[in-house]
Amino acid sequence: MTAGAILLLVAVNILAWLAVHLSVPWLFTRMPAALFRPGGWLFRPRGWEKDGETYQRLFRVRAWKDRLPDGAALFRGGFRKKSLRRRDPGYLERFRVETCRGEAVHWAVFAAAGLFFVWNPPGAGLAMIAYGAAANLPCVIVQRYNRLRLERLISQSRRKSRESGLERLRFRWERGR
Repeated sequence: MTAGAILLLVAVNILAWLAVHLSVPWLFTRMPAALFRPGGWLFRPRGWEKDGETYQRLFRVRAWKDRLPDGAALFRGGFRKKSLRRRDPGYLERFRVETCRGEAVHWAVFAAAGLFFVWNPPGAGLAMIAYGAAANLPCVIVQRYNRLRLERLISQSRRKSRESGLERLRFRWERGR
């Protein structure tokens, strides 16, 4: 392979990855939230994840998760997941669904790496698989870790809401005596 052919292949790969990285998230932001159910097969918590402890123990996810980019700002309708802005149950539920959407995006982008075998020699195709894994699996890990933490926050928020409601009822009942 000549130097010119190699440069052309590199340019095609860069442009193809750029197209994948922009088109897949754009497409997924247009899909209804109902497709990204936290209890669905792909997204539901697994016992081995141990409420996110596995990700922290194996990957030290808290040390680097804030350094990953949040592409939501690039798309109208994108939901920013860089930080937790509120703690009300509705927002937490939406955040949890959006972690499913984000995870699905990264799995789909990673899966697109297989397409690179169409125009690349096998070694370069494997390099594209490695790139796809390096660029997307950390994001999948963070989405799953954050969703597991959100599960706890949602449970706590619901419990507090129920306790607060019971307290208000008890106060009204005692005032009415």
